[in-house]
Amino acid sequence: MSDVTNRVRGNLAFIEPYKPGLSDETLRRELGNRRIVKLNSNENALGPSPLAIEAIRKELPRLHLYPDGASDLVREAIAHHHGVSSEQVLVGNGSDDIIKLISETFLEPGDEIVVPHPSFSQYGFGAQVMDANIRAVPLRSDFTYDVDALAEAVTSRTKILYLCTPNNPTGTVLKQSEFESLMARVPEDVFVVVDMAYDNYALAEDRLRLRSEELRRGNVGFLFTFSKLYGLAGLRVGYLVANADVVQFIHRVREPFNVNRVAQVGAIAALQDIEHVRRSQALASEARFQYGRLAEQGIRVVPSEANFCLVEVGDGRAVFESLMRRAILVRTGFRGLESYVRITFGTREENDACIAALLDVVRNPR
Repeated sequence: MSDVTNRVRGNLAFIEPYKPGLSDETLRRELGNRRIVKLNSNENALGPSPLAIEAIRKELPRLHLYPDGASDLVREAIAHHHGVSSEQVLVGNGSDDIIKLISETFLEPGDEIVVPHPSFSQYGFGAQVMDANIRAVPLRSDFTYDVDALAEAVTSRTKILYLCTPNNPTGTVLKQSEFESLMARVPEDVFVVVDMAYDNYALAEDRLRLRSEELRRGNVGFLFTFSKLYGLAGLRVGYLVANADVVQFIHRVREPFNVNRVAQVGAIAALQDIEHVRRSQALASEARFQYGRLAEQGIRVVPSEANFCLVEVGDGRAVFESLMRRAILVRTGFRGLESYVRITFGTREENDACIAALLDVVRNPR
């Protein structure tokens, strides 16, 4: 019998598939009918935007029709939201899709990307698919960005520099002044991708934000998602705002109909749901205060501007497993963060339950 696997591209052997947080279906199989406190995937505890749900309900009778192939109406809505032109917007099947499209657009074997570490693993995945190299730059001990180290890591082989702010999994932000200092040292032919998946939750006045003048640089793109604040993770809609010339090249590797019909109408409606946005932001602010009080018990909580926090617990895997036995799901396993767990902000009651269980587990390991 012939074996075609020996014809697979060699670099694929070194790629570890992304491991998402446990799904609802998996949890039900493992934990039965117990009430589950799911704080492992940075989902919005309030659920999806009500306006999006209503728009989706109205769209269901038209599922026999193909979606808009280029997501033009979504792009127009996003452009209006940010005060840019629709030619500067690209919509994808979640931010993951766009990260891979960017990799396919820019990277060839032997090229390099520069990424902060620890940060979102999909940046490296895109590079690995294209057989490019990854230069990981450690964050400082307080998990803030080391701008000098990032600038020094850029070489003549660097095609893409990724920045995540607030950073996942640390929740820390890049300051506007730090970004400007970095961009002054980065060559103009390096594409700088700023992942702002959690910026909707951030409050820091000095943080980097999308401003129209940033797009004049030509080598900067900003990534956003509907999965977090808007509560549409199940629909998979993300988008890039960048220079129009860059966007039109990425369009060339994008599959047609990459965003489904229901996702498109849901995203457009969610952008208008100001009340859902306000409630989601308020919930995150309250949760920061709840988890911040762990410091009074001698437990380090990394200050976060996102809808999650990183908590130092000693043995992250052991604490994760102990909490899971109590039907409380958090996230661990981040390379270099073995002594931490990442906890998504839930409802007030879910946060209280998690904090009480966490304190018991840390004080009484078994």
